[in-house]
Amino acid sequence: MNMIDKTDTEILNLLIENSRAQWQEIGDRVHLTGQAVKNRINKMEKLNIIEGYTLKVNLHKLGKSLIAFITVFMKSSNHSEFKKYILNNSLIIEATRISGDGCYMLKAAVLDDKELTKLLDEILEYGNYKVNLAIENVK
Repeated sequence: MNMIDKTDTEILNLLIENSRAQWQEIGDRVHLTGQAVKNRINKMEKLNIIEGYTLKVNLHKLGKSLIAFITVFMKSSNHSEFKKYILNNSLIIEATRISGDGCYMLKAAVLDDKELTKLLDEILEYGNYKVNLAIENVK
């Protein structure tokens, strides 16, 4: 059972490009009225195809000059405390539980190496880690 059609996919792609686009503007591009676009977006929200809308922030302009990708290797199988730590730490901007090499992949935005070191010292309470630093954002 296909929940969305080609037009819905086009609408999703336009929203991914610009989530602030007006319904009428999207409608002009997919040959629908603004109201029809609104109805399709509402349907996709109810189906949880669209889970929310986000804001892309330039972290460098906020002084967050280092982006670190941290693979965490947990010391124990009790992950609940680590998940609480992740959720309450504003330096960690993305977190995913992974399979393969490691248990979690974290993306952290920090001011400098001193702030990164402090973060890594805190993570050591939960497990070991491997760090990769971003050198260029391609996409």
